Amino acid sequence: MIVTVTMNPSIDVSYPLREFKLDTVNRAATVSKTAGGKGLNVTRVIHELGGEVIATGVIGGHHGAFILEQLEKEGIRHKFSPIKEESRNSIAILHEGQQTEILEAGPTVTLSEQEQFLEHFQSLVTEADCLTISGSLAKGFPSDFYQTLLKLATDAGVRVLLDTAGESLKKSLSGKSKPYLIKPNAEEIQELLGKKVSIRELEKFKAVLDNELFSGVEWIVVSLGAQGAVVKHRHSIYRVFIPTIQAVNPVGSGDATLAGLAFAISKKTEAEEIMKTAMTTGILNTLEEKTGHIDPSNFDKYFKQIQVEKL
Repeated sequence: MIVTVTMNPSIDVSYPLREFKLDTVNRAATVSKTAGGKGLNVTRVIHELGGEVIATGVIGGHHGAFILEQLEKEGIRHKFSPIKEESRNSIAILHEGQQTEILEAGPTVTLSEQEQFLEHFQSLVTEADCLTISGSLAKGFPSDFYQTLLKLATDAGVRVLLDTAGESLKKSLSGKSKPYLIKPNAEEIQELLGKKVSIRELEKFKAVLDNELFSGVEWIVVSLGAQGAVVKHRHSIYRVFIPTIQAVNPVGSGDATLAGLAFAISKKTEAEEIMKTAMTTGILNTLEEKTGHIDPSNFDKYFKQIQVEKL
């Protein structure tokens, strides 16, 4: 079973507008409200692939109740730890081919609520063979909290696929317990190492992936958007190419990619199939209007078009 961790879930609110006008009233004819947060996008895609998955994290208030209700409507299992403060909204205004986002910081999680979650997590992780951690931490959590989760999961023999950035990623890589997989983009690697990296200078790019900070990480999947990915698996480096597509909504494609990685890794498939599965689910997300969704009936069509080249 795959356990997905979302430590700052949200209600994703989407307002499509023909034109977005400043300093006046904008009226939205339609609105979409879904259970959101990077980890829940991962959860939905794994569920749509037919994987056995359960979502966890911290959740609170009326917003939290709405999120859980939405997951239940979709038939997604969940075991969240309750908190007192209200879970957040993430608002997206879709206008004139652009997307303007307003992201709430979310609740502050108390020390006792953190301890309660850790007890909950320890019992849940024993059921997992693979675990994903996605996105940001809610306020109140220390920046090394993911390292704490990594240690608990590693001690239980569970592989952790980590998709976060900034200080949370740095602290996670600096600790004794290492994630099994990380999924940064080129900008996040640049921020992490404090040096400019570019896929155009492939040899330098490959050398960056050998940085001591990544020691002990079995998979490094560097997302390149429409250009595919560069992947380091153990001591081998691969270039993964994807077909040109007409994207409908690229938001959440990184989460769908992580879902594909988790799904394939949990099935103990070969390295090339893991990479192709991940790129396929990322593509499928871009073809859907709703974020964090795929149409599995198109899986084989795009899977066959993914090319993996060992460098």
